[in-house]
This record gives sequence, C-alpha cells and structure tokens, in this order.
Amino acid sequence: MSTTPDAVDALDAAAPPAPAQLTEPLRRIRALYTEKTVTVYQAYAPALGLPAARDGRFPAVWKRERMTWIKPSFLWMMYRCGWGEKVDQETVLAVEIDRAGFDWALRQACLSHFDPDEHPDRGAWQRELKGSPARVQWDPERDLRLRPLSYRSLQLGLSGEASRRYADEWTVAIRDVTPLAREIRARVRSGETAAAAALLPEERPYPAPEGTPGLGRVS
Repeated sequence: MSTTPDAVDALDAAAPPAPAQLTEPLRRIRALYTEKTVTVYQAYAPALGLPAARDGRFPAVWKRERMTWIKPSFLWMMYRCGWGEKVDQETVLAVEIDRAGFDWALRQACLSHFDPDEHPDRGAWQRELKGSPARVQWDPERDLRLRPLSYRSLQLGLSGEASRRYADEWTVAIRDVTPLAREIRARVRSGETAAAAALLPEERPYPAPEGTPGLGRVS
C-alpha cells in the first residue's frame, strides 16, 4: 500500500498519447458496478494478495492505519502495476465493495492537490485535506497499450476511518484477477486488440454523488 497517490512514471511522460476520445468529459468515474456494489482494483505482493483473495477479506496484517489507494479503472490499475509484473504488485485484486461506503468516501473526500476553482485559498485546502478521511486524484485514463488518454479517471485514497471501513465493513468480495490481466496483456502483445478489449471488465459511467471533488465544473 502507498501513502501517496500513484504517480505517472517518468517513461510515460515521453510516450505518445493515445488518440483523443472526444465523447468523454475531462473527468468521470467509470466502473464495473451493480445496484449495490462497485468494483475497485489494487495490486499487492502475493503474500498479502493471495490470502485476501482466498478468504474474501483483507488479513489482519493489512495495515488499516495507513492510506490505501483504490482504482475503479482496470486499465489504470494495469498501468500502475505493469500488468502485475512490478515488484510487490504481482497479485491484482478486484475488490467488490458496498456502493454506500464508496459514495460516503467520495462525499467526505478532498482533492489531493490545491485547485483554486475548488478552494478559496491554499490554507483552506490544507485544512480540509488534514481533516478528510479520503482523497481524490484525477489521472489520465489508459488505453489497451497503457498510453494516456485525453480524459481522466479516479484514484481514491482512503485513510483513518475510511481505510478501516473499506477493509472491515465495505468489502463484499475479493477476486484474484491476475490471470485475466495476463491474458489481456498477451493478446495485446500478439496484436489481438479486439479480443483483448472483449475481455475487459464492463466499466460504465458511475453516478458519482453530489460534491465529489473535481466534478462540479466538468460533469
């Protein structure tokens, strides 16, 4: 787990952008969800990820006092963990959580960076950030080749009460989707992009609750 938002790798800065997707707003939550649950993704070392998937809950060694970042976007998670090939991110988990908890975290969240359109001054943002149990960061969405797109997807950081509730109250199911990640990656590398796309989770625009940071002006 990380106490800072997952940053864009230096190599990515030089990567050519993917073709623009003009039908998408600048920021939007896209997710696999049902009436009651929403799926987010994380990646862990096998020593933690495999027991979590086996038992359907996070083990006691999962540090509930630290900030953890969850991603509704499967492809953004693939970018972050390198298709499950990065050290200590070899096990990719799909964590199905209660939508009421997810929405609560969004309503309680603060942007991870100062935005003058959202806060009157930097001091006000810092005070809100200090008291918030959740942080929102908007990062470029990714295509199948993990190139940045012209629109952004959500990273949601949870700490304190939100982190504890995520692990012990909101989690409904945990699945190991590492085999899926590897199959999609293999098809992309072999040029079977249509077949790879067909395997992706069906992520739809998510009805974010009013007050979700960063959405007031763009959705």
